[in-house]
Amino acid sequence: MSRPKPFLVALAGLALLAAACTSDKPATTATQAATSAGASAAPSSAASAAGTGEQSKFFVQADYDAQRAMRTKTAQGPADKPWEQAIDPQMVSTSQYKKSGGYHLCFSNAAVNNPWRQVGWKSMQAEVALHKEFTTFTALDAEGKDDKQISDIAELTGKGCDALIVSPNTTATLTPAVKAACGKLPVIVFDRGVETDCPVTFISPIGGYAFGADGAEFLVEKVPAGGKVLALRILPGVDVLETRWSAAKATFDKSRLQVVGVEFTDGDAAKTKSIVSDYIARHGKLDGVWMDAGATAVAAVEAFEDAGVPVPAMVGEDQQDFLQKWKQNNLTAIAPTYPTYQWRTPVIAALKILKGEEVPKTWKLPQPKITAENLDTYLQPNMPPLHYALCGCESLPGFPETWGGKK
Repeated sequence: MSRPKPFLVALAGLALLAAACTSDKPATTATQAATSAGASAAPSSAASAAGTGEQSKFFVQADYDAQRAMRTKTAQGPADKPWEQAIDPQMVSTSQYKKSGGYHLCFSNAAVNNPWRQVGWKSMQAEVALHKEFTTFTALDAEGKDDKQISDIAELTGKGCDALIVSPNTTATLTPAVKAACGKLPVIVFDRGVETDCPVTFISPIGGYAFGADGAEFLVEKVPAGGKVLALRILPGVDVLETRWSAAKATFDKSRLQVVGVEFTDGDAAKTKSIVSDYIARHGKLDGVWMDAGATAVAAVEAFEDAGVPVPAMVGEDQQDFLQKWKQNNLTAIAPTYPTYQWRTPVIAALKILKGEEVPKTWKLPQPKITAENLDTYLQPNMPPLHYALCGCESLPGFPETWGGKK
């Protein structure tokens, strides 16, 4: 019997910190040329010339091609509600789960241990409150621990839940627990994935390949041939981060840019700044900085400012502190995103399932990128520095105060 195709992990990459990341693979140490965890193939001549090293074992050509193609596709759904939209949806029947109202919705959350997840969790709670059909909402926080989440899922399946939302802490380790839950009630997985297709639907934005390609293609466009690029990563062995780097590497390998270093920052601002400062001292200047998650992008910018050298083309994210820095300093920059609005979608999916309505089997949400042309649209001076612009929460009750903002 063939093995089910794994769902891609959709890790909360918008503000991943070291404590927020977990992996099913052993970690390795980054070096200037080593770029992936456990890759065994010899680097191609193009990779050697570009300085990107070996391709990650997580790289799947078909998925890479599919995600890059999705970036230009028009999603189906309400134009003003991207969290309800879907790209190329293949609908499945949920009539077997239909039941009368007064639903008990349950949620097993990997963690709320970084700003991205905190913004999303607030949005999910506000979305639940919109739907009076949910009379009970039970959520358990696994605190970034696989063993606790396995226990949490087992506990929730015994609490009379009508539907269960799961954001898995890791992929392989949580798969058996999700499989067991699927045999008892409808399961919706989002954000991060599992290696089974038993959930009724799996929800995520386009994915890591699209994110990585958006940033790398921008640098290829903006940095002159022969220019020096520093790639900053968070951790090895986390699949959505590996796919972000895999896509960037594939882009750089076809370019005439020099990747002078690939370094892991652990998502730590001080470490990021130190690494960038070291590379400035070593090379005199850098022409571009690529990042697999932009929570420490401001620290990278500050390293150039402290060194008294121009800030090069930058890849960040939709965190407000970076957007503000971009605007104030007129940076050459791009912010790929992994929209926090995805936290609203599982609640909407659960309601549809319990009403017996069709849902996409794989629910791919739009994944916009922030550019100089639309920066002002996403810059929100009334929101805190660690808020994420693509929360999709502006119309929810309690905004902006619940999310730490001011009217």
